Amino acid sequence: MNINLENIDQVNAVINLTIEKTDYEKQVADVLKDYRQKATIPGFRPGKVPAGLIKKRFGTAVLVEEINKLISQNLSKYMIDEKLPVLGEPMPNEEKQKPIDWEKDESFEFAFDVALAPEVNVSLDKRNKYTYYNIEVSDDMIQQQVDMAASQLGENVPSEEAKEDSTVRGNFVQLDAEGNEVEGGIAPEGVLLAVDKIKDEEIKNAFVGCKKDDIIVFNPVKAFENNHEVAHMLNIKHEEAETLESDFRYTVTEILQFQKAELNEELFKKLYGEETEVKTLEDFKTKIKDDLAKNLVFSSDHKFALDTRDALVEKTDLEMPEEFLKRWLVAVNKELTQEQIENEFPAFILDLKWQLIKDAIAKENELKIEAEEAEDFAKKMAMAQFQQYGIYDAPEEQLESFAKMMLEKPEEKERIYKKLLEDKVVEVVKEKVTVQEEEVSQEKFNEMMQAAQ
Repeated sequence: MNINLENIDQVNAVINLTIEKTDYEKQVADVLKDYRQKATIPGFRPGKVPAGLIKKRFGTAVLVEEINKLISQNLSKYMIDEKLPVLGEPMPNEEKQKPIDWEKDESFEFAFDVALAPEVNVSLDKRNKYTYYNIEVSDDMIQQQVDMAASQLGENVPSEEAKEDSTVRGNFVQLDAEGNEVEGGIAPEGVLLAVDKIKDEEIKNAFVGCKKDDIIVFNPVKAFENNHEVAHMLNIKHEEAETLESDFRYTVTEILQFQKAELNEELFKKLYGEETEVKTLEDFKTKIKDDLAKNLVFSSDHKFALDTRDALVEKTDLEMPEEFLKRWLVAVNKELTQEQIENEFPAFILDLKWQLIKDAIAKENELKIEAEEAEDFAKKMAMAQFQQYGIYDAPEEQLESFAKMMLEKPEEKERIYKKLLEDKVVEVVKEKVTVQEEEVSQEKFNEMMQAAQ
């Protein structure tokens, strides 16, 4: 077997592969022999079918299959042995590929286009200046978190009189056209209604100021203008709600008013655990400010990583085998149209260039990710998710269990490792260039992020 590389330019090449009869003869013969032992053909006993008949019936298909195996095995081996930095996968070269007569030819020549990764040289020194944006924690941001905590731990308390933001509980009774109770009609009890969710202003005003044992007659469909909501509220089928026109008598049994939690030590313990050092409102605001500052670092780091990517991609100016890559993307993404490939190609090339640059920096600086680092990162991700639901003191064993579950998913594990490696690459860049810090407001930062997208 003869295999060689023909360079077209710095990033495109052709692998020429010639397969001789001696390369496949034995494999084909062994397969046909096996076919002969197992073939069931009328008129012949098992294992006694003439070899010539087996060859005539199955020979070409077996030959094609064995040749394809040899191509796959030897292409992969050649690229590994020669350490070719291949992008994508080899694609048949339609211009150089000679016609094949599978019935008559004994030697076969194949030509495959390959894309080669460009050589990456990243130069970093203190003359390179990068801006790192620190996001200011404003008083409004702190107050929003204070209000959110008070709301999340608040509760409904009994009230004498309903207001626009009250919730009322009561019993429904369906009425006929004359205002009489419908015998066997719809009559759910203990139904909660949020006054501010009532769409009809006249009906809403009837609830505002009502008290326990008051009776309000109204049409639920008119009140809420949502048949699905009415069906759920009256515990009836959606089809019934579609045709429902009745008025109902609603007897108020309870009035509830939402009350935010008091900002006291009890609340702080619920948020941060019994051993918390947060005792006063000022302590709470300080804690919130510190937590916000820590969380905003992730946004600042993300922005710095994007800016670093854009700066290095522009600086290195990598030549890419774009035509080959478009052709390859079409081949491996059958569900995508040529137009979709063209639209998404700039983002694909940007990501690919950045990946090549990251790989070069990681290799030069011997960067790698240890399992312990991935576990710690997964636990931090778990903690962040718990905190979104107001759980600030999740047990360590729960975080470990959540992290383990994430790392058992191949795609999630790969994403975490790639993120950690990128973080290390960005840290290397930070160390080697001049980083200029600049403080910006959350609003200004958001504007910059939108402009970058």
